[in-house]
Amino acid sequence: MKSLKEKILELKKEKNAVILAHYYQEADIQEVADYVGDSLGLSQEAMKTDADIILFAGVHFMAETAKILNPTKKVILPDLKAGCSLAESCPPDLFKKFIDQHPDHIVITYVNCSAEIKALSHIVCTSSNAVKIVESVPKKFPIIFAPDKNLGKYIISKTGRDMLLWDGSCVVHEAFSLDKLIALCKLHPDATIIAHPESETSILETASYIGSTAGMIDYVKTNSSNKFIVATEAGILYKMQQEVPEKTLIPAPAQEDNTCACSECAFMKMNTLQKLYNCLLNESPEINVPEDIREKALLPIERMLELSK
Repeated sequence: MKSLKEKILELKKEKNAVILAHYYQEADIQEVADYVGDSLGLSQEAMKTDADIILFAGVHFMAETAKILNPTKKVILPDLKAGCSLAESCPPDLFKKFIDQHPDHIVITYVNCSAEIKALSHIVCTSSNAVKIVESVPKKFPIIFAPDKNLGKYIISKTGRDMLLWDGSCVVHEAFSLDKLIALCKLHPDATIIAHPESETSILETASYIGSTAGMIDYVKTNSSNKFIVATEAGILYKMQQEVPEKTLIPAPAQEDNTCACSECAFMKMNTLQKLYNCLLNESPEINVPEDIREKALLPIERMLELSK
């Protein structure tokens, strides 16, 4: 009997498919992926692939971004219900009204949003390049930043830009408990705290390093510390531990009591190895973006990718 992983790898070759997976996916999925990365890396990889099928092991907005960049390729997602609390916090109709109230503003949106929101934007950013993107806008232009207010506040602190923030957030990155983190630090006084900028300001203020998932991995590889408390979705620990097997990695504690004592994205964890196999076998569920939306959303993504070179 062939294992599920072997079957997936055979199907992938047979169908000329590529599997792109986010760092927050479960370990089994990361192991069969052709590329594992953060939002920026995944966008760049999606743009240059020559595969006929892109199987996106992540959440809905990520697969949408791949389709926007690859209109002639088939893009499939293991579970259509794998959404994003941050993306859902910014409904297109309300955001359009918000923009209309501030017509002189440049609209910068975090990639964690729907295709409709991207289509309303001047430029898109990821946590890897957000500061660079904001600084690329001449200071004479006021900026709307959406949908993540925590990332927006962090960018303001780094750039000094007075941005108008949409009131959205990620439930995963807002789930960290400052009290539990302080208690954990007392148990591990030699640990270095690293955090994702989607986290609340109180968590970021404790961190020695703030950055994207890819940035956090690079930091633990180059930093001299041997112990880290990691404040982002716990799925990153699998890839991070592979890069630094000799170091101790501790997930930052969540407010709620759960089996992993960490913060996990329920949407990311909806994807399973079995769903991955079924998705590739049946070439569905397929992601489609209306052409008028796709064309409008493509421009701000291309601007971001050009600035990220």
